[in-house]
Amino acid sequence: MKPRNSCLPWMLLLAMLVALGLVAAAVFFPLAARQSFGEPSPSLNAWQRFSYGSELVWNAGDLTQPRDSTGADQLFVIPPGEGLVSISNRLEQSGLIRHASTFRAYLIWAGLDTVIQTGTYRISPAQTGYDIAQMLKSTSLTEVTFTVLPGWRKEEIAATLPTSGLEFTPEAFLTAATSPAISLDLIPAGASAEGFLYPDTYILPRTTTADQLVSILLQGFGSHLPADTLSAYASHGLTLYQAVTLASIIQREAMVENEMPMIASVFYNRLAIGMKLQTDPTVQYALGYNSAQGTWWTDPLSVDDMQFDSPYNTYLYPGLPPGPISNPGLAALEAVANPDQTNYYFFQAKCDGSGLHNFAETFEQHQQNNCP
Repeated sequence: MKPRNSCLPWMLLLAMLVALGLVAAAVFFPLAARQSFGEPSPSLNAWQRFSYGSELVWNAGDLTQPRDSTGADQLFVIPPGEGLVSISNRLEQSGLIRHASTFRAYLIWAGLDTVIQTGTYRISPAQTGYDIAQMLKSTSLTEVTFTVLPGWRKEEIAATLPTSGLEFTPEAFLTAATSPAISLDLIPAGASAEGFLYPDTYILPRTTTADQLVSILLQGFGSHLPADTLSAYASHGLTLYQAVTLASIIQREAMVENEMPMIASVFYNRLAIGMKLQTDPTVQYALGYNSAQGTWWTDPLSVDDMQFDSPYNTYLYPGLPPGPISNPGLAALEAVANPDQTNYYFFQAKCDGSGLHNFAETFEQHQQNNCP
């Protein structure tokens, strides 16, 4: 009779001990991380709580000990759109935190990765990683970096405010922009600041008010407009407000800046013969927010959209719309001052996805440029 395999019970016992160890670890590390670093984000699943909790427990010193207790303060700028990996890596490279990976793990564990504010922070390497992480919620934000992109309408600017670090609501900004307290002689009486909210990146005190922001954006427009631009507009028979209105359309039509003077020539040629501008962005502006698409710029436009009755609809009404439809950048403003001299009356996007346009002198040529 063969002896029984005496190894089997030991193997089963070892497997049970390993399983118990894994269960214990799965309980211990999240619990220990809770005790040291607070409750985990509700968005984390069980595996993530174990994974991030383990890293925090094993590397707790990265968060609880400063990188350099005698280090001097630094200004640390987080621009719009920067990701968590980049932010944490730069903090480590700047000598402000001990280890980027542990710092990231804590931000994700605590749910702070979704509330980091753009702006300028004053951070010291004498602070712990934990303290620096709390700062990024904007409680210690001294300045913010605020960006306005060319072609945005005032509502799109307002939509960026909740994550900007500025302490006023989108509604307050829209009120200030609709009836600006200071017009700097740029805007006709009763008009909004639309078109004159100059696209740029601004470093602002966190305490900036809505009225102050509108004033700063208007000052940005005034300071960037070349001195001879007004006379150039006048030579084309346009007031400043009319010129900015035309520039706002060109800004929305052009994907490539070096085409802006050519597009400007098309609109000038149409205006000269009383031809309707027939430009889609004016219809999009008139339609307003498209909740189904989640955008202020409906695309594509339907046949019914083209018939939307508004003085901004340049398919229905001749001449320029009543006012700007976006806030144009300097290239569009200069294109209105210095358009190309052409015989073109038509243009449409090329079919290659380049963002460039085909231009035509006649409607027949224009039709030949249609995409197959």
